[in-house]
Amino acid sequence: MDYIQRAREVLDIEMAGLEKVKNEIGGGFSAAVGAILATLDNGGKVVVAGVGKNLHIGNKIAATLTSTGTPAVVMHPIEAMHGDFGILSDRDILLAMSYSGASDELIALLQPVKRKGVKIIAMTGEPDSALAKHSDILISIKVDQEACPFNMAPTTSTTATLALGDALAMVLLEARGFKIEDYAKLHPGGAIGRTLLLRVEDVMRTGEKCATVNTGQPVREALIAMTGAKAGCVAIIHPDNTLAGIMTDGDLRRHLIETPNLVEQPVEQVMTVNPITLKPDMLALEILNIYEKHNIDDLIVVDSGNRVIGAVDIQDLPKLKIL
Repeated sequence: MDYIQRAREVLDIEMAGLEKVKNEIGGGFSAAVGAILATLDNGGKVVVAGVGKNLHIGNKIAATLTSTGTPAVVMHPIEAMHGDFGILSDRDILLAMSYSGASDELIALLQPVKRKGVKIIAMTGEPDSALAKHSDILISIKVDQEACPFNMAPTTSTTATLALGDALAMVLLEARGFKIEDYAKLHPGGAIGRTLLLRVEDVMRTGEKCATVNTGQPVREALIAMTGAKAGCVAIIHPDNTLAGIMTDGDLRRHLIETPNLVEQPVEQVMTVNPITLKPDMLALEILNIYEKHNIDDLIVVDSGNRVIGAVDIQDLPKLKIL
């Protein structure tokens, strides 16, 4: 048996399943989005239910929904019939998942849900199943085959369910105007929280740690300022403290061979004019994006009047645990 070839075959089957589900997304998906938005506007939440592998998939879908601004919880159908039904309020909406649409535990839950007046969104691969017939909205997760050689173990179908759950969460995120600042509020801990909550003003170097020299000064003075600040760049400023340009270690190396008596030359000959700058209220995440996009290590921070107020060195970011 060629293990690698077999693994590729499994992935091919699952990708084909995703392609089929993608092509068959229709009015049911749009109706589900609209119903969930109306539920949220009414102060309700999404309650996700499934058994077996779908219970695990449901946990992931609920977590993704909640972390992107759509409150969601998981309700185990069996436990619901023995007290946990209280999780579901009459303002909520139920997202019920079963590929066959015939799971006894899930079907038993539908009647009390309907008596409560709660709408049911079904995610199933069988449009004629009991789950589909008892639901208000149907989202198809029909795939041609499981990746299991016996076509039994939920593989392609659960991948499709998970992917559609992600699609639902992302569409809801954008439909509700959920912004990165909102995301940050829901992730206050760990690297994600630090990256999203910290702003440039929280991480920038200021005062003596921010090297500056005036225009007209020789490169020698810029080197002294950089050394004193232990920085990899120096901001070149006009008399009114507005930014004229930036000189970095890289600029010095590039000019060192080709420019005679470099240290006595005016900084304007070496500096980069109109450099990329940061504003103090920008998120730390935006710093990382700029570093990656432009492959630079040093950035100057300016206020609304283009006056220099600080600098950010990429070497500082690991200490703050946002890299």
